[in-house]
Amino acid sequence: MMGTENASKDFALANGTGNFEIPIWRKYILSVQEASDYFHIGYKKLRKIIDENPNADFILWNGTRPQIKRKLFEKYIDEFLSAI
Repeated sequence: MMGTENASKDFALANGTGNFEIPIWRKYILSVQEASDYFHIGYKKLRKIIDENPNADFILWNGTRPQIKRKLFEKYIDEFLSAI
């Protein structure tokens, strides 16, 4: 089981509480705030993109809270946004 321990350390960073946190660049789904930080897009601008595209493939709705599918949003940016 030694390999499993090393793999989990590669996949997660200790956050000081003994728990592990997945690095943002490894996450499949990001909160709107995380996506704003990761993509360097303003929070309000990102909310506007979500409001204009509520049924887009890159959005996962958790109740009324949108979450961003990182890789699909990367494709969306590459294909449809030339300037923000």
